[in-house]
Amino acid sequence: MSNSVYKVIELVGTSTESWEKAAATAVETASKSLKDLRIAEVVELDMQLENGQVMAYRTKLKVSFKYKTSD
Repeated sequence: MSNSVYKVIELVGTSTESWEKAAATAVETASKSLKDLRIAEVVELDMQLENGQVMAYRTKLKVSFKYKTSD
């Protein structure tokens, strides 16, 4: 088994429907430019409010992906 290195970044996804949809949006968008995504950890949930109404759900994620080595 070889050694591996992973990078962890934070993403914020938004949705007008739910926190789950906000998280999925963040991961789906990140997967278009980042390869080998491994783990997504929800670290914070919040909502954007306007006049006492929920305008958007926001999910902050820590996402890890594997660095490629040139062997």
